Amino acid sequence: MFDLSVYAGKHICVAVSGGRDSMALIDFIFTHTGEYGVSLSALNCDHKIRGEASARDSAFVADWCARREIPLLRFVWEFSGAKTEQAARAWRRSCFNKALDGGADFVATAHHIGDNAETVLFNLARGSAVAGLTGISDGGRIIHPLIHCTRKQIEAYVAEHGVSFVDDETNFTDAYTRNKIRRNVLPELEKAVPGAAGNIFRLSRLAAEDEGYFQRVIDRDGILKITPYGAEIKRCDPVVFKRAAVKAIKHFRRIDYTGEQLARLVELEKNKKFGFLGLTAYGGADKIVITQTEADSGEIAFFEYCGNDFYGSRLIVSDNPEGARLKFDADRLPATAVIRFRRDGDKFKKFGGGTKSLGDYFTDMKIPLWLRGRIPLIADGDEVLAVCGVEISDWIRITENTERTAYIISDDFRSYL
Repeated sequence: MFDLSVYAGKHICVAVSGGRDSMALIDFIFTHTGEYGVSLSALNCDHKIRGEASARDSAFVADWCARREIPLLRFVWEFSGAKTEQAARAWRRSCFNKALDGGADFVATAHHIGDNAETVLFNLARGSAVAGLTGISDGGRIIHPLIHCTRKQIEAYVAEHGVSFVDDETNFTDAYTRNKIRRNVLPELEKAVPGAAGNIFRLSRLAAEDEGYFQRVIDRDGILKITPYGAEIKRCDPVVFKRAAVKAIKHFRRIDYTGEQLARLVELEKNKKFGFLGLTAYGGADKIVITQTEADSGEIAFFEYCGNDFYGSRLIVSDNPEGARLKFDADRLPATAVIRFRRDGDKFKKFGGGTKSLGDYFTDMKIPLWLRGRIPLIADGDEVLAVCGVEISDWIRITENTERTAYIISDDFRSYL
């Protein structure tokens, strides 16, 4: 089926659903482990989407592995939210990472040449960029040994070697877009153009080579920079910029981008913003910044806060000056003060200066739009007493009468100005 010698001496953990393809993959590796000194384990992900049927399939995998003394990692998706395809992918990837962290050199999935064609056609139809034509490629330690195999080859192996498997009944319905492509589009395409799936595979490899070149350019020229608060993309040639944007979007675990969205990012003007896929892009003079769309993170009473992280932003209030960026008179802080992010109507009395809206203050300080909603504030009502990492208000400044000094240790947001 494939050349296992390239993994000689390695530990491969096979993702097994119980279906025909994954059972063929693990059976082949199990049969040949002795020849190449390959260590074999398996993992099974029960999404609990099909109820008893899902549990049945997982039990089948567990029994098959137990009878062959193959170590098995079993994962059950205990998730109360909407079980979307995107969420399921993210969960499966987390399971793969646990297997890799546990000692596996590679996690192998059973995607084959038809799955690759299905992915390319799906991406093409929904308007993805050229990167969507790369199909299914090995991603570091996630490998796809059967990607050169056709469905017929896998079925022939299963029949010849008597490999047992279970069928997922959802694969035989048109309830999902990918099922429609697999069941209706690809068969008709193969009738019209014999070998179409193979030709699509070759196209996807050429596209992957091109994308690999652009990724090297992006890395070499520092086009993309990932920060704790977002992804910064330098303005550059649109062909390179779009590739960097795809990489940035994937950093946020989004994959359902479209070519139209990438074009919007290229054209995003300074001081404008664009929301998509739960992300927000902000236009700058020489770059754009993509961040998670701001959410209402609530607030914490200042005198109850005892952490070092406020919704992803480093924040410590201490009587120890080591590492501090700001200091203030602790006795001048109202008992009703809270820690929160910005809100409409906020105002700020500058150190030694007049009062203005927080938005105007941010503008004067040239704090970029994308950063403003991510700076922790100490506030009392709509009066901002400290813009952490930037400046304290005149209300709580140190004076000759100060008896207790407190220090704010936080990210240096001025470094982003």
